[in-house]
Amino acid sequence: MSMKQRITEDMKNAMKAREAERLGAIRLILAAVKQKEVDERIELDDAAILAILDKMVKQRRDSISQFESAGREDLAAIEKAELAIIQTYMPQALTEAEIAAMVEAAVAELGASGPQDMAKVMAKLKPEMAGRADMGKVSGLVKAALS
Repeated sequence: MSMKQRITEDMKNAMKAREAERLGAIRLILAAVKQKEVDERIELDDAAILAILDKMVKQRRDSISQFESAGREDLAAIEKAELAIIQTYMPQALTEAEIAAMVEAAVAELGASGPQDMAKVMAKLKPEMAGRADMGKVSGLVKAALS
């Protein structure tokens, strides 16, 4: 079953179970997917849907931090609930040790020796870690490994 079919089935189940909060978050996901499909006139595959979900996760995290700094815990709670639902569709996150091992392996495989090779290493790691790791942190680890 594709990711899009799974999300659609979950929406139907949420409707039947009258889970309004879950239904709202799933509808947000499907709306983002549909918007991308309409804009680009294509049928999205699981990797593209994963990229959309990753973007939604980042947006929620940013919103949560801004709401909390503004003292709006009520709005932060809504964003946290949506984030939890969106993350159920994301693949299992990599641990720090797994990320470090993958960075080390990529550097060794490509024979990267300095900061000028950072783009090559990141290009290799990005598809392997898509949706499973914060690429900002990975970039920092790669920079440290190449220094």
